[in-house]
Amino acid sequence: MSYRIVGDSCSDPTEAMKQDPHFRFVPLTLIVGDTHVTDDESFDQKAFLKLVAESPEGPKTACPSPEQYLREFECDADMVFAVTLSSKLSGSYQSAVIAKQMYEEHHGEDKKIFIVDALSAGCGQTNICLRLQELCEEGKTFEEIVEAITEYRDGMKTLFVLESLDALKKNGRLTGLASVIVTVLNIKLVMAGIGGVIHKLGQERGIDRALKKMVSIAVNEGTDFEKKRLCITNVNCRERAEKVRDMLTSQVKFRDAVIVDAAGVSTVYASDGGIIVTF
Repeated sequence: MSYRIVGDSCSDPTEAMKQDPHFRFVPLTLIVGDTHVTDDESFDQKAFLKLVAESPEGPKTACPSPEQYLREFECDADMVFAVTLSSKLSGSYQSAVIAKQMYEEHHGEDKKIFIVDALSAGCGQTNICLRLQELCEEGKTFEEIVEAITEYRDGMKTLFVLESLDALKKNGRLTGLASVIVTVLNIKLVMAGIGGVIHKLGQERGIDRALKKMVSIAVNEGTDFEKKRLCITNVNCRERAEKVRDMLTSQVKFRDAVIVDAAGVSTVYASDGGIIVTF
């Protein structure tokens, strides 16, 4: 059966995904003060990071409309899978669900549509998109794919370390006292996305020590690495991402390892220098 995989623009794509007609991406809108930026192929990361650094207000995002998803669902494919960032972080998932309902009201059930709440972001969505394509190419039925990708999603781990907490400060996610302590002591937080919700796992002084702690947590808490794909999103820090990849792959064997550059939404969430890891 023919297929299409629709990701929102937090699904940081590989270069191959950008060129593959099976993949389509629905943009979110990035908001900094009075400036609105569409998170599509025109996104300029360096200009956006400069805009954020100079703004007293923290960046925000606005989810795609159901109509944007609907346009992607109205295609010749027999099966459509939409992958959205965590429903705990954005309304993107709900927009995709409404679009599915709209499609079925107008067209009946002439095609199979499944919406995946990634319960993650960035490379977590990339990871799910790539696994979906593998399942489609293997000739699995729609029902088999839904079952397999749900299990894959539920077994996936998301860890991240942020270089900068400026966006959190500007949005009031850190108290004034916490902001001062974290900045003065050069504290870097090691965090995880668990069930789509952000949790703090630890902290270290300095980015290198925090990344090593994240790698240690990944190695100690992960299982069946040889069956999993390692995906890493980097925000303007490719060399750092390669270092994390090498630290992980020197200790455990993954079946594949992929590094992707952050698009706009991941840049908002992880900020300049941020690293997100999923497997």
